[in-house]
Amino acid sequence: MRGLIRSVLISLGLLALGASVPSQADVITLTFDTLQDQEKILNYYNGGAGDKGSGPGPNYGITFSASAQAIESGNYANNPSPPGVLFFLGGGGAVMNVAAGFTTGFSFFYSAADPAHPGSVTVYDGVDQTGNILASLALPVTPTLPPGSPPYNNWVPIGVTFNGIAKSVNFSGAANFIGFDNVTLGAALPPGAVPEPSSLALAGLGCLGVAGFLARRRRATSPAA
Repeated sequence: MRGLIRSVLISLGLLALGASVPSQADVITLTFDTLQDQEKILNYYNGGAGDKGSGPGPNYGITFSASAQAIESGNYANNPSPPGVLFFLGGGGAVMNVAAGFTTGFSFFYSAADPAHPGSVTVYDGVDQTGNILASLALPVTPTLPPGSPPYNNWVPIGVTFNGIAKSVNFSGAANFIGFDNVTLGAALPPGAVPEPSSLALAGLGCLGVAGFLARRRRATSPAA
């Protein structure tokens, strides 16, 4: 009897552990809103804490390099999920590691106001920017709207789909000249993003095509008048 109870408890413990870490297919969005201003993110999204003690954060199995910080003040405004955004102070950018990996897509909002300092994002199938490159995005400058506003106030959604299992992402550009928000794993558009008109048009054509097909099918199966 004791052996049976022990087996049940172990099974329940394994189930709880499995439920605490998202699977590769889950969609996860990082908003950086529950960290302190200018706090290094580190293990916060791995069920740990940032360098100023915020945490424990959600256990997504995600860690960030020491250069990655959350910021809630300064020249940032109008970001999609205030107050926090991701930025970095190191010249090599910020690296996000996802030990279990993620699939399908990757997306985020970004703001890059300095014409001399555009950015880029690269997705790898190994941790710490190793292995194969699964996707790469160039990030053009996002002009300040309107002129005279805080320089990082125009946030543009961007994303990419890919094949394979991604395990790390490099956020690059000149240190302190670009910010990121609503970083999303497993989807080609972040929450709050509006698809471009071309995408909406394609979706509309798809709906029309389905409607036409159903109408023709109804006519074909209806009894003759």
